[in-house]
Amino acid sequence: MNRLVSFRSKSRIGTTSSSSSLYVRLLASSIDESRIRSPANASDSLAALSRCSSLVPARTLAGSSLSGLCNGSSASLTNLTGCGGNQGVARRFCSGASVERESMEYDVVIVGAGPAGLSAAIRLKQLCGEKGVDLSVCVVEKGAEVGAHIISGNVFEPRALDELLPEWKKEEAPISVSVSSDKFWFLTKDRAFSLPSPFDNKNNYVISLSQLVRWLGSKAEEYGVEIYPGFAASEILCDENSSVIGIGTNDMGIAKNGSKKENFQRGVALKGRVTLFAEGCRGSLSEKIIKKYNLREKQNAQHQTYALGIKEVWEIDESKHQPGAVIHTLGWPLDQKTYGGSFLYHMSERQVAIGLVVALNYKNPYLSPYDEFQKLKHHPAFKPILEDGTVVQYGARTLNEGGIQSIPYPLFPGGAIIGCSAGFLNVPKIKGTHTAMKSGMLAAEAAFGTLLEGSNLDSYWTTLQNSWVWEELHKARNYRPAFDHGFIPGMAISAVEHYLFRGKSPFTLKHGKPDREATNVARSHSPIEYPKPDGVLSFDVPTSLHRSNTNHDHDQPAHLKLRDPEIPTKVNLPEYDGPESRYCPARVYEYVPEESGQLKLQINAQNCLHCKACDIKDPKQNIEWTVHEGGGRPGYSVM
Repeated sequence: MNRLVSFRSKSRIGTTSSSSSLYVRLLASSIDESRIRSPANASDSLAALSRCSSLVPARTLAGSSLSGLCNGSSASLTNLTGCGGNQGVARRFCSGASVERESMEYDVVIVGAGPAGLSAAIRLKQLCGEKGVDLSVCVVEKGAEVGAHIISGNVFEPRALDELLPEWKKEEAPISVSVSSDKFWFLTKDRAFSLPSPFDNKNNYVISLSQLVRWLGSKAEEYGVEIYPGFAASEILCDENSSVIGIGTNDMGIAKNGSKKENFQRGVALKGRVTLFAEGCRGSLSEKIIKKYNLREKQNAQHQTYALGIKEVWEIDESKHQPGAVIHTLGWPLDQKTYGGSFLYHMSERQVAIGLVVALNYKNPYLSPYDEFQKLKHHPAFKPILEDGTVVQYGARTLNEGGIQSIPYPLFPGGAIIGCSAGFLNVPKIKGTHTAMKSGMLAAEAAFGTLLEGSNLDSYWTTLQNSWVWEELHKARNYRPAFDHGFIPGMAISAVEHYLFRGKSPFTLKHGKPDREATNVARSHSPIEYPKPDGVLSFDVPTSLHRSNTNHDHDQPAHLKLRDPEIPTKVNLPEYDGPESRYCPARVYEYVPEESGQLKLQINAQNCLHCKACDIKDPKQNIEWTVHEGGGRPGYSVM
């Protein structure tokens, strides 16, 4: 049993070396006598485990005092390309020779080890301790390690953390740089004009969210949460009544042509009595849930609207470093028809975070958010800070900007949607971590009540609407749609909202067109000539990608799929001049000449940063973002 104990005690926060070792770790940590029933034939169980990996020798298992490894029964599952569709069989763990999919059972399965998912997991285990009961909680994470796919500004408001872990200041949490100054500028090409700051960042902190999430992951494990990084949730599993009963991870070891490689491992079914989706903005499974169960229509919610955030972390000269200094801007390099702004935050250890956020309802198909960001760094307000510095890391991610108008009904049969998958970002604050965490905590309390106290999961929705999260978002509801009318009207309406109505205006503005429909045809605009990167402050995409630690196995099926392979050349190229080659901050999409001289779309999926911009901005919604093989990069450490 010693070998198995070592697997269970090994932290799942750190990087893992291969998908096979992750699979073995999942295997070993699943051998929990409270969840696994006695096998009909112990030798069959032993053989099944040995087949799963040579890293757990049969003799080690034979000498253990396990009461049982599998029950030999099967459960009817449906994968959700719509629940109620294709029937399949998912066997319980170690099911014998003809294995279709191994299965593990938990009380709660959480998809995504971000702020919301980990807060939910921790809160569940806290409630177990308070009530003297135990629930099995599993968190599955597609990144190679917890925090690897997490990127945010981030000026952190600790309100939810204060509630979740009140003693965090006495521990080694990566939260040490309090906001020391807070400036708000309007930029022109050559100048910066100070404006009254609408932000209240007193008692907030400049942090790396990827580091905070890594710390939350370690806290979750201390509470007994099982975390499995390197496993991408690719399917939603439903029962015959279309209730969600868990998720399936994608298969590993499949070649680009669809054949099975030598290291092939069938995906695992993680079955939960309650399943919480915490995938972040534009979560692929969350979006399927929203559509399948008509959750947006049920709440009479508007479409979600998004922005793309691009960020670098620099290490600068100590003489220029002002720990805790915070700057937000509006204006240049974006035009007055494009909503967005930039930020520069002084972090710890001589590091600064600089970034640009561009609303994805921009009209000009020639606009390149990546190149706009490169221009930004040459502004006289930022250039002196960055000069003689070194870029540490680069990344990009979309964020929700729809606010309370766009939040779908977050409940479905068998579970709930939490965090940025639902869309709790407070736009004028430019903060969503605290609200995401609180939503996870409230969902955890509802799940606990459902599983052990006979209450209903609907209490999540009730408590959410009565929480400070809802109060915040209601006050902030008119800021983002105000800018759909242009920069000047947006500033005017925002000022009235903030200073006169204080978020209590008697009206609620609606959003304009969905982002994909906002893009004009190319003939309505002139191409934008962007300056070439100088290699000092501005850089080409390959250089930036190297700094994101992006790395995917080239020999795997493409996770970026075209619903109609002809649309790029028949619609996007002639009508919009190939906007996917510009809105993507990783140059995943590239039009290259064929032998005939005609251009074709080439998808460099290995460059993908998982930002989801393509899934949102493509004019015809022809690109579907799906999960890659678990453990693929980017690999953020300070973002």
